[in-house]
Amino acid sequence: MNTSEIIKKVRHIEIRTRQLVTESFTGAYHSSFKGRGIDFEEVREYAIGDDVRSIDWNVSAKMDKPFVKVYREERELTLMLIIDLSASGIFGSVDQSKRERAAEIASVLAYSATRNNDKVGLLLYTDQVELYIPPKKGRRHILRVIRDILFFRPHGYATNHKVALDTLNRLQRRKVVAFLVSDFLDSGTRTALLPGFDPDLFSPLALTNQRHDLISIALTDPRERELPNVGLITLEDAETGEIVELDSGSRSVRERYRQLATERTAAFDSGMRKQGLDWIEASTTGSYLPALRQLFRQRANRH
Repeated sequence: MNTSEIIKKVRHIEIRTRQLVTESFTGAYHSSFKGRGIDFEEVREYAIGDDVRSIDWNVSAKMDKPFVKVYREERELTLMLIIDLSASGIFGSVDQSKRERAAEIASVLAYSATRNNDKVGLLLYTDQVELYIPPKKGRRHILRVIRDILFFRPHGYATNHKVALDTLNRLQRRKVVAFLVSDFLDSGTRTALLPGFDPDLFSPLALTNQRHDLISIALTDPRERELPNVGLITLEDAETGEIVELDSGSRSVRERYRQLATERTAAFDSGMRKQGLDWIEASTTGSYLPALRQLFRQRANRH
């Protein structure tokens, strides 16, 4: 793909996602993530409706009328986008590949952060850290982030979430909001029919969430849930090159495939819930925005 085609695709993502990032969505983002702290701003005269706990009794005694302390939230946050570029992300049975869907979601989050004057950083990984872009602000920076998610050529093929999370924890000393976008498929845990996920995944996720504010977005594709009835098919694992032949014309094979996929999702959900981790699913087909908005509402209600 030449430079003009790359620019065109990046601009297409930008235009689409800026339209998706409505004021209401930006507000949901704002209310879901707390600032770093509260700074004292001023003392002013008490007004009906003020919290009596904020009364400054020393000033009130001197002025012979009630005054309250006013605080301002130190709002500026850092948003880190952690994107899995392992080979399984190339897959997509509909209009978008998982990597393209990851770029769109990342763009929505980045522009939401930008509207809230937050910095945005990027960490791309496979079984190694491929690229780290320090957090910055500005449209040109966001366009570079989108471009690299779409077109960066990784050296690795497999997946190692722990190496990415360890790098995040080492580089970001202060608390950040981190979105980990991955299909969470691990070829090392493949069954006879399809890959699973690493059962040791949840511990590094939980440890990172103790230090930062971590949200995971699990990318999926319809063909990873259900096989079409098209007869004998050959499936190749993009990360290992392993080839599996399946008779999709067999009802029992299709049913077993569907069952294993359902069990995999249920086990992943159970592991995330036990650790108290936030996550949503984003398919390469359909809209992910309702799930993202719901997650933001749930988080806002906790505060």
